[in-house]
Parts: sequence; C-alpha cells; structure tokens
Amino acid sequence: MITVFGEGRGFRVVWLLEEMGLPYRLRPVDLLAGVENDPDFLAINPGGFIPALQDGDVTMVESVAIMEYLIARYGKNSTGAPLAPAPHDPAFPLYQQFLHLGEAGLGSTIQLVVVSRNFAPEAERQNWGGRWSLEQFNNRLKLVTLQLAHSPFMAGEAFTAADISVTYALILAQKGGGVALGAAEMAYMARTTARDAYKRALETCQATKAWLASVRD
Repeated sequence: MITVFGEGRGFRVVWLLEEMGLPYRLRPVDLLAGVENDPDFLAINPGGFIPALQDGDVTMVESVAIMEYLIARYGKNSTGAPLAPAPHDPAFPLYQQFLHLGEAGLGSTIQLVVVSRNFAPEAERQNWGGRWSLEQFNNRLKLVTLQLAHSPFMAGEAFTAADISVTYALILAQKGGGVALGAAEMAYMARTTARDAYKRALETCQATKAWLASVRD
C-alpha cells in the first residue's frame, strides 16, 4: 500500500493517485503542532517537511519528484489516458517545463509570501523578502498566462500531471498569498478542479478542504 505523509503539497500526490486509480492511504502530519513531536514521521523524513511517500521499500520526498516516480512506475490514469506525454511527443517539453514550474517557479516563490502573510508577527509581514518573492511569482505566472492563450492545459489540449502541479501553486497563491489571479487563470482552475479525481482528493484531504473553505477569495 502506498502511504502519503502529510497534506500541503502532498495534495498534489493524493490528486495524482486519484487520477491514476491507485490504492493509497494518507497519514496526517501536523506541522503546526510541531514535527518534533512526531518521531515516526521524522524516521521517514528527518528534514521534517511534507510530503513524503512510502511505496514498499521506496521512500521519497518532494512532491514533483514523487509525481514523476509514480507516473514512471505505474503509468497511465485509471481510464488509460497518459498523465505525461511520451518523451518523443511534441508536448513533452511543455509538460516538463510546467510540471517543474509549478513548484520551482511558482510554489517555492509564493511560499515566503504565504508564511509572511499568515504566520509572521504583524510588524514583519510586509518584508523585503516577501515582496521580492511576490515579484518573482508574478514574473513566472506570465508563462502560465501565455500558455493559456494557446491551449486549455499546460502541455496542450490534454490534462496532464503538469496541471496538478501548477493548479496547486495557483490555489496556494490565491488562498494563502492573497494573489488576485486573472480571468485566464481562474477559468483554467475551474477546468482542473472540476475533475472527479480532484474532488475525491479533497474528500481525502480534509485539512486542505477545511482550509479552502475558511479562506475568502
């Protein structure tokens, strides 16, 4: 049985597993309560960040790396459609770019904005690092906007795992970072989050569901 440790970016992994129709279990990790109080999880990932994955003898961290592993090992989604283009497919370069942009370009830059806005002392919320990170996020968001002017999804006409990666980053930016997304991004998110696998993932990730319900757009 595949075990996913933690929500947060672990939501990407759960969503992918639902798309693939693979059995799994979600093991909660409460970072706010203090990961130092969770020795079983620290034995899996001594770095103390989420998500982590166990699949038999395999242990992995980093959400996008986990996604690549699952697709490489288990293949297509539950209906037989590929969640990643083959390397020779013309859509493959775009897929790779946006799969990683979702974290390296978007998720990592908006994270400092999110923690500053929601967890820093009041006097430290408007800080130079947070402003810089927001500028970097907005610069990289232009790549998403440009792509959406040409196609409905990040790799072209078909939904792929790159859309899971990017959608999560956009949700984090909107809900946690207070970013006002444009019409193209909002329409895109409406398409991706309308998927049944997304809805099932949200039912599994109850903490994520509660957080989304608690934050106004």
